[in-house]
Amino acid sequence: MALRTFIVRRTQDDIHSDTWRAALSEFISTLIFVFAASGSTIAVKNLSADAPTALVIVAVANAFALFAAVSVSTNVSGGHVNPAVTFGFFVGGNLTLLRCILFWIAQILGSVIACLLLKFTSGGQRVPVFGLSSGVKVGNALALEMVMTFGLVYAVYATAADPRSRRNSLGTIAPIVIGLIVGANILVAGPFDGGSMNPAAAFGPALVGWNWENHWVYWVGPLVGGGLAGFLYELAFVSSTRQRFRRDYRNYY
Repeated sequence: MALRTFIVRRTQDDIHSDTWRAALSEFISTLIFVFAASGSTIAVKNLSADAPTALVIVAVANAFALFAAVSVSTNVSGGHVNPAVTFGFFVGGNLTLLRCILFWIAQILGSVIACLLLKFTSGGQRVPVFGLSSGVKVGNALALEMVMTFGLVYAVYATAADPRSRRNSLGTIAPIVIGLIVGANILVAGPFDGGSMNPAAAFGPALVGWNWENHWVYWVGPLVGGGLAGFLYELAFVSSTRQRFRRDYRNYY
C-alpha cells in the first residue's frame, strides 16, 4: 500500500513538474549527439579513410558529441541521451515510469530527426546502420553490448547520480567521463558490432534506412546491461546514503 501511494505521488509530481521540459531537453540533446555520431560515419566513408583511422575518428566524434550533449542537458533532465541510461535510472528507483517512457519517446524522436537531417544535408547518402561484422555471432554481439552498456551506466551513476559526487568535483567532470567511456568502448567494439550502447542511436539509422537485421540486439543488450548497472550501483553504493541526501537527490532529477 505504501509502495502504491509512493508511485502515485511521484507520478502526480511528474505531471505537474518540469517533466515535459526535461523530455524536450532529451530530444534536443539526443538529436545533437546522433547527428554528430552518425554523421562521423558518413564523413569517414567519404574521406575513404583506412579502417584504423576511421575507427579513431568515429570514436572521438562520439566522445566529443556525447560530452556536449550530456553537458547541455544535465541541469534539465539529468543528461541521459540514451534509453539504456534512462532504464538504468528507472530500475535504480530514480525515475518514475511516466518520465522513463517520455524520455524514451523523446530520445527516439531525436535520433530519427537527426538521421533524417543527415540524409538531407548529405545529399541523400545512406546513414550507416549498426550491424554485426563477418564472423561475429548474435550471442557475441549481445554480450558485448551488455558489458559495454553496463560500464557506461555504471560510470553515469558513479559520476552523476551518486549523491556524494555532488559534494566534490567528481560531478563536474561527469560529462567528460561519460564521453570517454563511450569513445573507449567504440574503439573496442567498433570492428565487431559498431559499438552502439544506445538503442535510440541504433533505431534512427535503422528506421531511416529501413534495415532491421539483428536490430533487437541493440535494444536487449544495452537495456539489460544498463538496468543491471543501475540496480547494482543503487543497491551496493547509493541506498546506504539515500536518506542523508534525500532532498538534494530528489530535486536533482
